Amino acid sequence: MYTQKFIITLLFVTTLFQGFSQSKNFIDQPYLETSVKTDTLVSPNQIYLSILISEKDTRGKISVEKLENKMAVKLKSLGIDLNKQLSLLDLSSNFKKYFLKADDIQKKKSYSLLVYDGYTAGKVIQAMERINISNISIEKLTYSGIENLKLALTKKAVLKAKQNATVMIESLGQKVGKALYIADISGYSNYRFQDESKQIRIRGASIDNTEPLTVSFEKIKVESSITIRFSIE
Repeated sequence: MYTQKFIITLLFVTTLFQGFSQSKNFIDQPYLETSVKTDTLVSPNQIYLSILISEKDTRGKISVEKLENKMAVKLKSLGIDLNKQLSLLDLSSNFKKYFLKADDIQKKKSYSLLVYDGYTAGKVIQAMERINISNISIEKLTYSGIENLKLALTKKAVLKAKQNATVMIESLGQKVGKALYIADISGYSNYRFQDESKQIRIRGASIDNTEPLTVSFEKIKVESSITIRFSIE
């Protein structure tokens, strides 16, 4: 029994020593550290419009329900799928009540509408204006292929890091070894998604013009920043 305990203890100490030895070897061996950042700009292809329907806009002359029906007709005429692209923002209640006076109640509803380009966004804004729905704002902008784009940028950054390391190390007459360490510079993600969509411009004639408004958005910047340490052989 004592012999078995001794062997187990010896094995544990040997394993622990090997772990320290490997860690020490990693620190002591020559390596080259290189950092690379890759980025690109993409146009948003998922544009969420916030549409507020309020009786106040018509001074109480048109009910929220009638405005909703008008909105639905207009959106369908623009080729918008109401089931897939339109959703009620306030799901907790059918409508919000605002008490202006003791006997004066006005209602409003908020919707989120998904469109896929600035041209359609402009047509929606113009169409809503014509039916007395003017409270429209940009809820958010996104890019549907963001995940694949992130992976592509990361791969590009890794290949660039290897290329940089090869040029520097081979210039010294040595060879690039395996990657010892790879990490994101920020420490929490390999990607940084910067939304620059707050800059929104609407160009065009008045709502009485037959030409649709043109809505332009700043492009979305996507970045990948990595740091890699290559061993030197």
